This record gives sequence, C-alpha cells and structure tokens, in this order.
Amino acid sequence: MSRIEDAEKDYLAGMKYKDIAEKYGVSINTVKSWKSRNGWQRDTTTKKGAHKKAKRVHTKKSKVAQARSPDVIDELVENDELKDRQKAFYLYYLQRYNATWAYQKAYGADYETARTNGPRLLANARIKKQLTELKKQQSAELYATANDIMLSYLKQAHSDVTDVLEFKTVKRLKWNKVPDDTGEYEDANGHYRLDPKIDPETGEQAFYYENLVLLKDSSKVDTSNIKSIRINDGEAVVEMYDKQKAMKELLERLPSADDISDKPKTVVLNDIEEAKQDD
Repeated sequence: MSRIEDAEKDYLAGMKYKDIAEKYGVSINTVKSWKSRNGWQRDTTTKKGAHKKAKRVHTKKSKVAQARSPDVIDELVENDELKDRQKAFYLYYLQRYNATWAYQKAYGADYETARTNGPRLLANARIKKQLTELKKQQSAELYATANDIMLSYLKQAHSDVTDVLEFKTVKRLKWNKVPDDTGEYEDANGHYRLDPKIDPETGEQAFYYENLVLLKDSSKVDTSNIKSIRINDGEAVVEMYDKQKAMKELLERLPSADDISDKPKTVVLNDIEEAKQDD
C-alpha cells in the first residue's frame, strides 16, 4: 500500500492535515493536493465525532459552508486556535466579505459596535492567517490586495433589501364607529364605541389584509449598502445600490475562470500599477 493510500486512511479516520503532513514528511499543501486528486471524502459523522469542539459551529453555519470550498471548511473545523464565535465570524465574512455584518451576525451586536469591532477582529492574527490560507487556495487577490472600492462592490453584490426592510401581511378586523356618550373612545365629535362590522355573506366579523413594509432600526443594519433614503408622500423610500452593476464591476476585475497563469492579476491591480507609472 502506498503512502498516499495510508494518508487517505488517516484522513478518513479524522486526522488533521498538519498531523498527516508531519507523519509522512510532506507539506500541508501536498496533503491537500492528494485529497483533491484522489477525491478523499470524509464521512460526515466521523468528522463531527473527531472534532467535537467545532461541531456546533460547523452545523449551525452549514448553509454558509455549502457555498465555500470543502478544504476551507475542513481546515476551519480543524482549527483549534479560533473560538466558536470567531469561526462563526469567519464563515459569515466569507458569505458577504463584510466585517461589520459578519460581526453583527456572529456576536449579536448593534451596528455601531460591529462597525468598530468587525474590522478589528478581521485584523486578528489567527483569523488573518486563516484568510491568508483561503487566498492561497483560491488563487485570488481579494483579501490581500483588494482596495476599498472592491470591498464595497463585494458588499453591494451580496446585500439584500431584507437587510433594511421587513415585509409582512397583517389581518385587520373591520369595525363600525358608533356615537356613544359612554363610549371609551373620543374624537372631535365626541365619545364613540366600536362595534364589529358583520359580513352579510358569512355572518362573521369582516376583515381585510394590510401589507406592511417596515424599516429596521438603523442601529441594527449596515447602512453602507443604502444608496438613499427619503420620505415621499409620508412613506419611506429606500434605494439600495445596484447589485447587477456591482456584480458586473467585480466580474471585470476578477481573474477569468480559464486564466491558468501562475500569477493571476485583477484589473484593479493593473490599474494601480499603471497609475504608478503615470506618476
């Protein structure tokens, strides 16, 4: 049996990348290459049993994890240096590349607190190390070299109007306003009471449905994705940044899928280099 086959058995048994690498005298990247080429796939129950400490985070964030590279998630689960909430923050950050939003989701903090602590946590050496590994695996420049404009486009592309607004339909009962000197209600015309308005077809109290659109509290949302908000005829009008435009900008700047060069560059980096030459 070859050492690759032996390494596969160790991996399926729950051994970590770094332990396998040390056992066979190779680098961690070599172990990951073996896994990728040979299609190693851990049994879910085995992996969870071998890493009980990270089990809760991995299960809770499974929806986010499905959109990420399996290697990235495996490595995060095996990372004993990060606390559970830090792992949650990391997974949320990968979902939208928005440190403020990720901190709010992971820690349940208000917007002002998250705006301060999110970027600070992103600078945490252990999380930064994990993100650096992600950069290496994906051959992307987003983490290390993306400027504020790129990050802003990323946030806009992943934003959703439900981050700002809440939609719901409410059932309302219909009432008849009846003048009554002993009524518990009062307006400019005097006291009155409310009697149920009966639907002649059903014999029951009539009702209607009201569609409500509610603004969320500004302390609980990331307002950086809102282009404008105004009051028009007594109603709040919220305009979000154009997601399609943001996605188009990202596609123009990201390396193409068929780019096999050893050092992929984004258009952003090229623009920066050209600007330096012009100076």
